[in-house]
Amino acid sequence: MHDIKLIRKSPEIFDESLKKRGENSKSLEIIALDAERRLTIEKLETLLSKRKMLSKEVGTSAKNNNITADNTRGDIKKIKNEISKLEATLKDIEKNLDTILLSIPNLLSDDVPFGKSEMDNVEVYRWGKIKSFTFRPKEHFEVDATKNDINFEVAATVTGSRFAFLSKSSALLHRALTQYMLNTNIIESELTEFWAPVLVNEQSMFGTGQLPKFKEESYKTNDGLWLIPTAEVPLTNIGRNKIYTSEELPIRMTAATQCFRSEAGSAGKDTTGMIRQHQFEKVEMVTYCKPEYENFELERMTDCAEKILKNLLIPFRKILLCSRDIGFGSKKTYDLEVWLPGQNRYREISSCSICGDFQSRRINIRYKSDRESKPQFISTLNGSGLAVGRCLIAVIENNQLEDGSVVIPEVLRPYMFNYKKIDNKGNLN
Repeated sequence: MHDIKLIRKSPEIFDESLKKRGENSKSLEIIALDAERRLTIEKLETLLSKRKMLSKEVGTSAKNNNITADNTRGDIKKIKNEISKLEATLKDIEKNLDTILLSIPNLLSDDVPFGKSEMDNVEVYRWGKIKSFTFRPKEHFEVDATKNDINFEVAATVTGSRFAFLSKSSALLHRALTQYMLNTNIIESELTEFWAPVLVNEQSMFGTGQLPKFKEESYKTNDGLWLIPTAEVPLTNIGRNKIYTSEELPIRMTAATQCFRSEAGSAGKDTTGMIRQHQFEKVEMVTYCKPEYENFELERMTDCAEKILKNLLIPFRKILLCSRDIGFGSKKTYDLEVWLPGQNRYREISSCSICGDFQSRRINIRYKSDRESKPQFISTLNGSGLAVGRCLIAVIENNQLEDGSVVIPEVLRPYMFNYKKIDNKGNLN
């Protein structure tokens, strides 16, 4: 949601940010509706005040002059009708205004580069050495060690396309990655772990910006609940309608959940393998902070995700997203992309974003600097730490050997009964 006062005060800045995203100007339409809303409220308040005054007169007039009282009652009835009409008008105006505001993406940070597509994203740096293989590296679903234990055919029979069964060593490796990510987040990065629901109400989806924009990409149940696309939704909504003290901030959270996305509009993209699934697991990070610390918290959050990749010795690059590749609710985003030898390219594994007050205005999350101060909206941030399935792919592909076996990264071995390798038959060695 956007601040009407800010749009009123600086419409050109508002429109310029939208233009940078490739969006049409909206300030004139918003300001006109807002002016109509305020004028209607003013008329309504005048009529309400007049009705109250006349109601008092009825009591006085009734004692002395029934004719005067009857006339006043007639006036009150007319005013009530006018009030009803104005209330209906106001409701329509506010609905139209909300519809526009809910459809407008977040305003961008000044340091977000202008760009027309992902080709204009800016590489910040690269980390890790890309291995030189003496053989043609395979994709994760081709590697002998795991190919029999990543089963798309059975999942298609049980559920449908873009689902997978993991079994044996592959399932254990996937679980080990989740445990390792969570432990790293809570021990080394000092985040607070949550176990979160994967079903949320519609208000929660609106709060984080999934609705109405991404309605077609989400799954809704028959009783009106929604399957979460990421733990960002339940974690961010924890603070709904709360006012925090300055001392309570920042609040840094993490959770591992199943995530669900219909992937509407992605037909033909990544149809093989586990890159783009309807159901996947992700370790998410969410932060509440004071607005002046949001850039610091973005760097910190991104570093939490990088730390995991560095410990796994997976090469990656950090990307600053340009103005037309950035997410709807984000004002600034870093993507982390891991190197996948089987595809011979970098692929996204994490997005860390500042949302500013975009979500907190929708959800009504505020803080007070001190007891006497006026509540202000907090800044929210969210990021993947990491997408577990994609991390599984990166581990398999970067650690495959010519005989089809896969070396287990050292930091994961305590979670895999201290075995060092998955052999080419899928057994732990």
